[in-house]
Amino acid sequence: MGEIYWNQQTGFPLLGFMQVLPLAGGWLLLWLRNRAWVVHFARFIAVVELGLAIALYANFDVHSPAAQFAEYGDLLGPLSYHVAADGLSVLFVLLVTVLIALLVLAGALRGEADAGARLMWLLGIEVALVSMFLSVNLLWFVLVSVAEIGLLGQLLGAWGAGPEPRSAQRKFYQFHYAGLLLCFAGLLMVAWSYGYSTHGAMSFDLMDLKQVPVVRSFRNLAFLLLCLGVAVRVPLFPVHGWLPVVMRQGDIAAPLLLLGANVGLYVLLRFVLALLPTAALAWRQAVAALAVVGVFYGLVFVLQQRNLRGLLTFAALSHAALIVLGVFSLDAASLMGTALMTAYAGLAFAVMLLMLGRIYWRARSTDLRAIGLAERVPLLGIVFMAGGVALIGLPGTPGFDAMHGLLEGAILPLGSLTTIAAAVGNAVAMGFLLWAFRRAFFAAPAALAEVEPARPEVEAMAVMEYLLAGVAFAILLAAGYYMAPWAELVATPMQALSLRFGY
Repeated sequence: MGEIYWNQQTGFPLLGFMQVLPLAGGWLLLWLRNRAWVVHFARFIAVVELGLAIALYANFDVHSPAAQFAEYGDLLGPLSYHVAADGLSVLFVLLVTVLIALLVLAGALRGEADAGARLMWLLGIEVALVSMFLSVNLLWFVLVSVAEIGLLGQLLGAWGAGPEPRSAQRKFYQFHYAGLLLCFAGLLMVAWSYGYSTHGAMSFDLMDLKQVPVVRSFRNLAFLLLCLGVAVRVPLFPVHGWLPVVMRQGDIAAPLLLLGANVGLYVLLRFVLALLPTAALAWRQAVAALAVVGVFYGLVFVLQQRNLRGLLTFAALSHAALIVLGVFSLDAASLMGTALMTAYAGLAFAVMLLMLGRIYWRARSTDLRAIGLAERVPLLGIVFMAGGVALIGLPGTPGFDAMHGLLEGAILPLGSLTTIAAAVGNAVAMGFLLWAFRRAFFAAPAALAEVEPARPEVEAMAVMEYLLAGVAFAILLAAGYYMAPWAELVATPMQALSLRFGY
């Protein structure tokens, strides 16, 4: 498959510049944090970074199977700086730069005295995520993940919305560092297997590892370690315990980035399946069964929620399980649909969380009995509902093509009963989420008075809020209804991946 180096495609190392720009911007924000124009500076950095991501997409050859814009530099032993882009990584880089741009835009509405500090952490997280999505050296990926988890935890602890943000931070660290340790143990086994098979040194380079099958005695254990570690990040039942706490206590930006730019699903698609295809085939039915359990587990808890944050938590859990089902169909059509649905669901959940943040700011509650903002801020409700409708994947909605590809490709390898049951369970969960939100958002004034009689008058939307909601809504519709470019982007890497399973 090979690589195409950056100097064959552009006049400067684009991938390196995409990592350096937000890093430099974050350091400058550290010094400018109390200046009046700090938000405008952060917005400028986020927009330029988004422009670089668009340039990456514009110059990317979707028909070439080679990794593109490659950059390489030796560091220490098996650790090297090796980045390159395939269609899947370009899609995720575009996604994370859009999410950070929306978060920076939303940051102007928070009115914090120390806005520069929070924006600095957001740019630091952007550096880490972009580097992870472009990394080809898996040891580099692990080390950057350590920093990324630390930055996200700081965002949770310092700017949490609940009464106990530090407890959310601790639980987040416990789950995610444990999951990363499991992944690292699995990668060590794969790297050692490479050295053993080639009678040379260990390698963590994806290009090397894909060429040499993992030795038989290590395959299953390495696969289970990697999948268990990744399941924490997805998150997937039963290792999802961090998600309810983070959603209830944390800054809305942290779950937005964790669910929006889903690193766990990316790792499954780009690394785990490519490195361990034999083990993936052997464990496919077991993982699919666990995914179906996860769908209905999420559904059961969705039906019990009386808080909008709780509803979104378990709806996301159910939806992530459905996507994992699509991943382990291992069929080309389903893998394409899964990759698209991963990105599109991430965008939809991010938009819903942004609107939830503005709703909380106004109602000072996400209790389903105490929202009732339809008369004063209807646009927030409309955009939230648009995200939820897209997630269901009904005909005529933006997510339909991706969901159709995911389910159609999963029926033959996993069975129609398994696939249909998971799809119906997820649709019911999403449908209940939308029904509950509609009921709460359009609650009658008399009903609200019974719950919160001393509630102050709700202000009308500001110009910046209209801009945020409008931009989010436009991106959601454009990404959903104009999916051909994104399908072309992931077609080549997903077809190449399915060939490793004989499809």
